[in-house]
Amino acid sequence: MSQTTVCPLQAEALRAAIPDLARLRCEVFAQWPYLYQGDPSYESDYLRDFAGAPGAVLIAAKDGERIVGIATASPMSGQKPDYQAKFIERGIDVSTLYYFGESVLLAQYRGQGLGHAFFDHREEQARLHGAKAATFCGVIRPDDHPARPADFSPLDSFWRKRGYEMIPGLISTFSWKDIGDEGQSEKPMQYWMKSL
Repeated sequence: MSQTTVCPLQAEALRAAIPDLARLRCEVFAQWPYLYQGDPSYESDYLRDFAGAPGAVLIAAKDGERIVGIATASPMSGQKPDYQAKFIERGIDVSTLYYFGESVLLAQYRGQGLGHAFFDHREEQARLHGAKAATFCGVIRPDDHPARPADFSPLDSFWRKRGYEMIPGLISTFSWKDIGDEGQSEKPMQYWMKSL
């Protein structure tokens, strides 16, 4: 029987895993609330760029040798200007922030503590790089959205237990193509933050 482990991916192990990581991102982000119509080729390029940023970390959850989850993080100062803009507008020094990108995990592995392990690893990396706070964002979808599952439970309480707080008004917009749509549309993304 295999055992699920969580560890950073580095060097050759990271490069070799990128196609699997790209497929995993597409599979998980296709689900509610992101409904993202992903492209594995685009995702592979995104992951290569992310992994190449100074101070970046990619954490994998593995069931035996199979990757079943991934979490990413890097210094906010290394992110694209549109990621940084809302913080700069609020007078927040982006050089003190560590940005947590995605945390995706196959449904059958949720509720086993792997989400906590993802946060533990990323917060440790953030502290090692001298960050004063960690931040991430989540998509805002209306409660009456037709694709919203009846049993959907937001992650807000999990994030609050980890010490993160929603920052009122700190919202960016990102664009992607929802499954079934003709083209991309902007989505509001709410930021959360925690002092380290």
